[in-house]
Amino acid sequence: MSRFTRPLITALLAATLFLVACGGDEERVSEPKTQTADARGADLAAIKGYLLDHTERLVADTGQIRAGAEEYYELAKAADFDYGRVLDADRDEVRRLVKDAQAGFTKANPSYEEMEGVVAGVPSLAEYDVIIDAGGDASEPDSAVPFDIKTPSGRTLKQPGNFNYLIETTAYGTDPRFQAKGAEADLDDDGKVEFGESLPDADFYVAAARDFERYAKELDAAARKWQPTPADALTSLVVMTPTMSEYFAAWKNSRFIAGEAASEKAFVAASRLQDIADILGGLVLVYDNVQPLVAKADRQQARQTKQSLAQLRGFAAGLLAKEEAGRKFTAEEADTLGSQAQERAEAIAGQITQAAAKLDIELEQG
Repeated sequence: MSRFTRPLITALLAATLFLVACGGDEERVSEPKTQTADARGADLAAIKGYLLDHTERLVADTGQIRAGAEEYYELAKAADFDYGRVLDADRDEVRRLVKDAQAGFTKANPSYEEMEGVVAGVPSLAEYDVIIDAGGDASEPDSAVPFDIKTPSGRTLKQPGNFNYLIETTAYGTDPRFQAKGAEADLDDDGKVEFGESLPDADFYVAAARDFERYAKELDAAARKWQPTPADALTSLVVMTPTMSEYFAAWKNSRFIAGEAASEKAFVAASRLQDIADILGGLVLVYDNVQPLVAKADRQQARQTKQSLAQLRGFAAGLLAKEEAGRKFTAEEADTLGSQAQERAEAIAGQITQAAAKLDIELEQG
């Protein structure tokens, strides 16, 4: 279920820091430990502006999802949550609302994924990544989300999973726990239920949609209060770049490769490759705005890191383009490609960690 977990992120950063610490006695650049953009050369305002653009988008997108869920809830409530009656009386309306829910998630997902590198990589914001995109359910206590969902009927779902998972699987019907009971989701009335036909449990869906919007607003407020430092920017790059292997594993287990045999309930609205490209796009922006700082440690290496990060993004984007053009990748190819991407990503993270050490900037581990 989880898209990426904080314990694993912390472990990756700790391992990278250890390797750098054991890598030799290179002389560090002696510079004041001021964290201002002017003193360090990083354009932190641009990074924060990018983040706020996306938190505003997410607030708007989750508001639209919540409004649609409210409309669906009222439709079900008018029929006393007898979903057979709902379909008999308003099948076309239910189909419209479900399609709107799917479209709403498809729009909201990149609004978050494009900023995930900042949110998940900055310790003061990282809990929102667990809530929105990375946290598991109560069966995964080490990475479970820190919230319960209480429905209008009084039910409480303990740590049900992150909101991207909840909204996507409810809208697409891939997790039966969040689907209505007592009626089949034959939305086009052709006698069969096909992929994408969903009949959400209105009581759960409206509660999840309301809470998703609430947490999106909380993230927006926290982002506005955040005062970015060079350590934040470099930490986000070191933490979030070497996450490729888990992303590729999710891709391998998704419908885009495994088809009907997919074990992954999420990542059905868009390929996981799209998420990878979106996340790396955000990280490229972060690096572009801290490259002048990294160059103070080693100008040539700073240019090489920029090129390597751009190439990694291009690698993911190229795979996505092939998939969208009809190329069907195998599970074995996904493993191989994931290993290649992970190797590149770890090299990039190591270079940035070395630069931080030379600049006497302490990276945070969460």
